[in-house]
Amino acid sequence: MTTGPYQERRAGSGRFLPPDPRVREPYRLTPQLALRVGVLGAVALVAFAVLFFRLWSLQVLTADEHLNAAQHNELRLVRVEAPRGPILDRRGRVVVSNLAGTAVQLWVGDLPREGRSRIVRRLAEVLKVSPRALARDVQQRRLDPLTPVTVKTGVSEERVDYLYEHQAEFPGVQIVQTYLRDYPYSALAAQVLGYTGEISPVELKRLRRDGYEPGDRIGKSGVEGAYDAYLRGRAGLQQIRVDSLGRPQSAPELRQEARPGYALRLTLDMRLQRSAERALRYGIDLAHKDGKWAADGGAIVALDPRDGAVLAMASAPTYRPSIFSGRVDTKKLAALYDPRANNPLFDRATAGQYPPGSTWKPMTAIAGMEEHVFSAYQSIRCSPFATYGLDKQKFRNWNPYVDRPMTLPEALAESCDTYFYEIGNRFYEKGSDGQSRMQQWARRLGFGRPTGLDIGGEADGLVPTPAWRKKTFTSDWDRAWNPGDSIQLAIGQKDLLVTPLQMAAFYAVIANGGRIVPPHVAADVEQPGGKGSPRVILRRFAPPLPRSAGVDPAALSAVRDGLYLATHSASGTSSAVFANYPVPISGKTGTAEKAVSLPGYPAGHLEDQSWWCGWGPSENARLVVCALIENGGHGSTAAAPAALKVFERFFGVPATSAPTQVAGTD
Repeated sequence: MTTGPYQERRAGSGRFLPPDPRVREPYRLTPQLALRVGVLGAVALVAFAVLFFRLWSLQVLTADEHLNAAQHNELRLVRVEAPRGPILDRRGRVVVSNLAGTAVQLWVGDLPREGRSRIVRRLAEVLKVSPRALARDVQQRRLDPLTPVTVKTGVSEERVDYLYEHQAEFPGVQIVQTYLRDYPYSALAAQVLGYTGEISPVELKRLRRDGYEPGDRIGKSGVEGAYDAYLRGRAGLQQIRVDSLGRPQSAPELRQEARPGYALRLTLDMRLQRSAERALRYGIDLAHKDGKWAADGGAIVALDPRDGAVLAMASAPTYRPSIFSGRVDTKKLAALYDPRANNPLFDRATAGQYPPGSTWKPMTAIAGMEEHVFSAYQSIRCSPFATYGLDKQKFRNWNPYVDRPMTLPEALAESCDTYFYEIGNRFYEKGSDGQSRMQQWARRLGFGRPTGLDIGGEADGLVPTPAWRKKTFTSDWDRAWNPGDSIQLAIGQKDLLVTPLQMAAFYAVIANGGRIVPPHVAADVEQPGGKGSPRVILRRFAPPLPRSAGVDPAALSAVRDGLYLATHSASGTSSAVFANYPVPISGKTGTAEKAVSLPGYPAGHLEDQSWWCGWGPSENARLVVCALIENGGHGSTAAAPAALKVFERFFGVPATSAPTQVAGTD
């Protein structure tokens, strides 16, 4: 190689690469490059072909389909509320029905961003609802534009006409037909029937799989809640054309017809229910006349001892379920929670827990005879007082003027406390096992757990045991089971708690000869028949099968004798009330001390709860009644006369003379 001016040959250098024809001639097409170019071209051709055919499909093959979808963007599907099924009593009387009404709904998604609060305030002003509450509802639905806010139900024609005339001022407002629950009997059986309300987010999460949707109205409590699946029906669908602001541009077009809910027949007799609620007020008035001014509530349960059908179940104070129809008025709702109202939403018949007092003594008697602690016709002394325990604690009889031996029927008739103190002490002296035997019989006969009422809402009550004391308390003294615990339990006092429904179910066992019959209120589900034809029964709720309580018939017979004497013997605690009634009634009074909270009284203040439980007729029981008057004093003073009013209505036989109150009778 020669370079430079003199063309001298220069030695080769190792710093340079050898000549490469591909670099010197890059335009040459090699076989490898040709393959790459071919593959890239094929991919590009396929991609353009796919894109071409997709565009052709959208514009030619599915043009009509997409045109239809575009048109449907102007349409809105609206759920049509189904009327809930009616509720009937056992005689076919309509207890709950529906009233057609007009509701105003607000679709939050159709509200403009600018001026939204002004529209909400203006709408609230027109419909006379709380602007703050409406604004809160709108805020909660901001992430759920497909569920409207029900602003008000039962809107008058004048306001509806105003909204139609000023439609442009209220974007997103829609007027729909709705159904409001109607209660012909007003507040009767309110706690049993329950009420309806808009489904909550928690309920929706649990029930969505069953077809529930946001905005649905469902049963919240009582019969309405327990049998909502039968009562609610199936919602329909309407189609309506709207403009860009959500304003209707056409008449609604029905797409799917709503199916009304089925009718539900109950075991309740509304005439007997009315008598029970009046009897409660009568018992409270009697307590007031006796100086028991704290008497302010109570419960009465009346059931058929043959199958457990609840014929009446009253709780006082009560409320009107119509308060919850449509959009709830917050002022009316607040009044229900006012402490002065004494909690009318609370069902004292099923959830109220009270010491039963002497109405518990038949329970003690059955357990004592079954455990061979004593025999029915063994004489046990009824004395003014008795002492027990190492500290010789004195326990007094309610009647200090009785001091003689008694058999069980006599002790039940006169409600002798010291007789049953002795039975309780004998259980205690049987040792750790014996100290729980009475409680085991109590649980066997339905105490300490719900009775199984089909509408739920029951409290368990409390049957105290030595194990319960050890688990509940911390100090050694409180954790110990002492003689006084068994003695107080024997007369239904101290820690023992029961519900009026539990007591009624227990007395049904005594009345029917030893069979446990779970209470129930639903009879059947019905569908309206054709024109002029009767309703068709779709499902009949057969009463739960009775089961034997396993009580010795001889023990039951002795208890029944005692409860008959309690209402008919000269010294019976409720004979002044029932002895002259034409239908023979058996039953037991009770006076139970309970710590209550009353204005102006110290904590732990004790008031007497007035009880009476029994059945009639004595030899062929058809009705069990258990009455409780809160803070009502002695059982014979308030509860027994109230129970008599229920028997008078059921048998259609008035008392020949007004019941005589006996002061100081247990």
